[in-house]
Amino acid sequence: MDFVGRICDCRALYLAGLLLASASADTIHLKNGRTIFADSVREVNGRVEYTVGDNTFALPKSSVQSIDSGGSPVVTRSEDIPSVPDEPKLGVADPGQLAARLVVNGKLDTSVLNDLEQEGNALKSAYAYSLAAHFEETNGSFEAAAKYISRANDIVPDNADILTHYGSVLLRLGHFKEAESVAERASRLAPDSGPAFGILGYAQYQLNKTKEAVASLKHSLQLQPDVKVAELLKRAERELATGSDFAQESSSHFTMMYEGSQAPAQLRQDIMLTLEQHFNDLSRDFNFVPRESIPVILYTDKQYFDVTQAPKWSGALYDGKLRMPVSGLTMMTSDLSRVLKHELTHSFINAIAKGRCPTWLNEGIAQLEEPRSVRGVGGQLARLYGTQHNIPLNELEASFIRFNTGEASVAYTQSLFAAEYIRDTYGMSDLTGIVKRLGDGQSTESALRSTIHSGYGQLEAELATYLKRSYGD
Repeated sequence: MDFVGRICDCRALYLAGLLLASASADTIHLKNGRTIFADSVREVNGRVEYTVGDNTFALPKSSVQSIDSGGSPVVTRSEDIPSVPDEPKLGVADPGQLAARLVVNGKLDTSVLNDLEQEGNALKSAYAYSLAAHFEETNGSFEAAAKYISRANDIVPDNADILTHYGSVLLRLGHFKEAESVAERASRLAPDSGPAFGILGYAQYQLNKTKEAVASLKHSLQLQPDVKVAELLKRAERELATGSDFAQESSSHFTMMYEGSQAPAQLRQDIMLTLEQHFNDLSRDFNFVPRESIPVILYTDKQYFDVTQAPKWSGALYDGKLRMPVSGLTMMTSDLSRVLKHELTHSFINAIAKGRCPTWLNEGIAQLEEPRSVRGVGGQLARLYGTQHNIPLNELEASFIRFNTGEASVAYTQSLFAAEYIRDTYGMSDLTGIVKRLGDGQSTESALRSTIHSGYGQLEAELATYLKRSYGD
C-alpha cells in the first residue's frame, strides 16, 4: 500500500463546506484543479510569480488556467450569501464626492459620519453610513459593518436597499432570525427586489424553513438572475425533495431532522446527548457559545449523497447544517461520537471566524478535537515533506471537495499536523486565537503573525524542520 493508503482510512475523513473568506487577494486557478490565494500575482518571462506574506513563489505559466485579480475567495459552498446592491437608492447628489470624503487613502474617516449627522441631512447621512458598512464588509469587519448599516437603518428606516444590505451582514454574522425579520421587511417594501428575496431565502434555508426558502429563492430568480441564488435553490430543492416527510425534535442547542424508519429512537437520543456533551466541551475550549440552534440532519447513505453532492470519500458534512448518513446504525459508538464532535467543531469555527477560516486550519482543529494525532505517521510525513511532495498550506485554504481520495487523505493529514504543531508549540490559546483574529477580519497571514509570529513561509519551514529532527530524513 502506498503512502496515501497507509496514512489513514479514507472512510474516516470528514468534509466541511466552509471556504476561506479573507481580505482582498488574487486567486490563481491551476489546470490541475487546485486554487492558490496570493497577496499579489505577476507574469514574468513565461512564469507566474506570486507572493504570500513575505514569501515569493513561481509557477510555469503553462500550469495556470486563469488568474482572478482582487476580490475575496467565497465564504461557503453553493449556498453563498446572495449579492446585494452596492449603494442604496436615496437620491443623494454627487455620491462620488461623498465617497471620496469618507474613504481617504484606503481608510475610513469616521469624523465625516459625525459631521454629516450634525448637518441634519438624513438621506446623505444614511447613504454615508451605508458606504461605511460596505467598506468594513469588504475588509472583513462584519461587526463594524453591522453597526454602520444599523445606524443607516435608524436614520432612514424604510429603505429596502439598506434593509437588504443589513440582512446580508446579519447573515454573515450568523444571526439568521434577525436577518429573516429584516429581509421580510425589505421584501414587503420592495416586492420587485430580487436581492431582498434572495437574502430572505438564504435566512429561511438556514432556519430550516426549506419550503419557504424555495419559494423565496424562486421569486428572487424571477425578478433578477443570480448565480448564488440559483445554486442555493438547487440545494434547497434537493433537501426539500428528500426531507419532505422528515420528523423533527429539539434539544437545548440542536434541532434534529430525520426519517423515522432510518433513525431509531435510542439512536436519536444518544446523538442528542452526545452532541450536548460535545457542545459543552467545545464551549470551554473556544470560550464561545453559538447563538443559534444548530441544525442536524440524519440521512440514509443515498439521501446524504443526493442532497449534499459530496465526494464519495466523505463521511459527514457541515455546510451550515450538520449532515450525516446513519444507515445501519442503532446506537452510539466511539467512531460516531468522533464524527459528531468533528462536524460540531466546524460549526463553532464557522461562527467564530465568520466563515473566514482556511480549510487546513478548520479541518486540523476539528481532527484535534475528535481527538486525533499524527504521531503514528510522523515518519511518513517526514518522507512526504523531505521529498517535497507535501501540499503547501496556502494551497489548502480552499475546500478539499475538489480533491480525489488520495489527495484528500494527504490534505487532511497535513492539516492535522499543522494544527497539532501549533497547539503543542504555542498553546491551544494561540491556536484558537488565530480563529478569533480571522473573525475580526484579519487575513490568514496576518492572524498567524499576530499570534505565533510566523507567516506561511516560516510556519512551513518550522513544520519541515520539526519532522526532520523528530523522524529523520
